[in-house]
Amino acid sequence: MLLWLRNSFLTGIVVSAPIAATLWLVWSFLRWVDGRVVPLIPAEYNPENYLPVAIPGLGLLIAVVALTFLGAITANIFGRTLIGLGERIVERVPLVSSIYGTVKQIVQTVLSQQEQSFDKVVLIEYPRAGTFAVGFVSAPAQGEIAKALGEDVVGVFIPTAPNPTSGFLIYEKKENLTYLDMPVDAGAKLILSAGLVYPNGKAPQPDESKRTA
Repeated sequence: MLLWLRNSFLTGIVVSAPIAATLWLVWSFLRWVDGRVVPLIPAEYNPENYLPVAIPGLGLLIAVVALTFLGAITANIFGRTLIGLGERIVERVPLVSSIYGTVKQIVQTVLSQQEQSFDKVVLIEYPRAGTFAVGFVSAPAQGEIAKALGEDVVGVFIPTAPNPTSGFLIYEKKENLTYLDMPVDAGAKLILSAGLVYPNGKAPQPDESKRTA
């Protein structure tokens, strides 16, 4: 009886924990956006001033509408002219121009250039011989890096676990990489779980035949 109660309790935790964590993250994100967007709404246009309760997600809705409207404006010649004028002004400010240029390049790469997203999950011998790390192939080496290292070199992002937002960018020859069959999202789950969650519930088995020639 006690064993059954224990197993039932643990099963309840396993089932409810992901749901509770997801709801908490969504709710926290909505509150975070609302706390920064809603105060920017003029009082006479803020519906919360006319309703007895706050509206969850109002800030996110307004942000989505505003960004969509901004994108529609900048799609025409007049909007592009205004954006170009603003960028020329920003480029004249030393520190601000560097920050703006970097952020713009990152956003354009992530949102507009899908072909430059992570392509494959690989094993790379890092940080020393005999030790392997999970990495994501980003793109082939280009420009000065390709001239210095050769055309058969690719960029590999090695994230840290369990926080994949930080990591290392390493350029390695293709022949030194072991390509895995798992998709990129499965590799990300592997990193986030610190190796506890494997694709299909099985540990990846590197195959020597997967190594590129």
